[in-house]
Amino acid sequence: MFIEKIDKEIILKPLQVVIGIVERKQTLPILSNVLIENQDGKIRFTTTDLEIQITTTIDTGVAKRQSAAFTVGGKKFQEILRVLPDQSKITIDTKENKAQIKTNKSRFSLQTLPAQDFPKLNSQLENAKKIVLAQKELKNLLLSVQYAMAQQDVRYYLNGVLLIVDGNKLKAVATDGHRLAYNAGDIEGHYEKQEIILPRKAVTELSKLLADSDESVELEFSQQQVKANFSGITLITKVIEGKFPDYERVIPKYDNHLNMERTVMQQALQRAAILSNEKFRGVRFVLTEKNLSIISSNSEQEEAQEEIETDYHGEALDIGFNVNYLMDGLNNISSSTATFSFGDPNSSILMTTPENQEFRYVVMPMRI
Repeated sequence: MFIEKIDKEIILKPLQVVIGIVERKQTLPILSNVLIENQDGKIRFTTTDLEIQITTTIDTGVAKRQSAAFTVGGKKFQEILRVLPDQSKITIDTKENKAQIKTNKSRFSLQTLPAQDFPKLNSQLENAKKIVLAQKELKNLLLSVQYAMAQQDVRYYLNGVLLIVDGNKLKAVATDGHRLAYNAGDIEGHYEKQEIILPRKAVTELSKLLADSDESVELEFSQQQVKANFSGITLITKVIEGKFPDYERVIPKYDNHLNMERTVMQQALQRAAILSNEKFRGVRFVLTEKNLSIISSNSEQEEAQEEIETDYHGEALDIGFNVNYLMDGLNNISSSTATFSFGDPNSSILMTTPENQEFRYVVMPMRI
């Protein structure tokens, strides 16, 4: 007997932690499976896609005389547990190449693959740097930039987040070539500068799994891998090789500033976006003394215009942007105020916040 009469929630919770990187259809069938190992009363769950590996362990308090392990289809196993009635007690037994899952009234038989065939990632953390910070700090850092990552760009080094350990700072940068987000936070200790590019999938999983708490997360960096340890979870990921763009050259310094209430700007952009071109999503900012007009139009000659009184005293400007990009920036800051800084009509817009002096979000202009 692999597991006997255990509350389904005890198994479901750790399974949900590791299942995010599992795809139903894989070139290697075993990559759709979760590796489940029972040893000394501890059950360890592991998944991988050959780039990332996530492991978490639970203590059942019931010591097994003999260790055992098997792999089973992760998504199917999760769905079965999810739809079982609350407080269900489950028993899992493995025979030949099947896992039998039983409750009082339900029986399921799932195909298994041998545990020894499961492709665990080899550690490549020789001479790794190690830093420790609060989980909420790393989570907030990643959330504040990850929306600017590229998706399946041929410039593979853009499909992730650049992490930089430098002195007593941990910096994060993401760009898709049309916009760039930068943020930084303090860390204890003082480190030589090191840069690595964390893949998109690893960034997404970490953002999801990290808690909004002061509990610590330990990060280990090498040139090949990053390992994150927190709350009984270990995530190991390969890093993206390649040269990330020089982000410091992209972040401008401007003299024309516009301070806006975040919600006022969000709501005005939401309304203007309704009649923007569905493909290009462009809106025009027409800035004059103490006034901002946000104008959108589409191929059906429909038009929306929003007027906002402002504190703007710079030179008049007429400049276009992708409304989705502006919304992404506003949706991912907690500050009640956002500061927009402008150059000329052909220059990017810079968004900052008074509350976080480190945060920078740059959006390239577009012709409308």
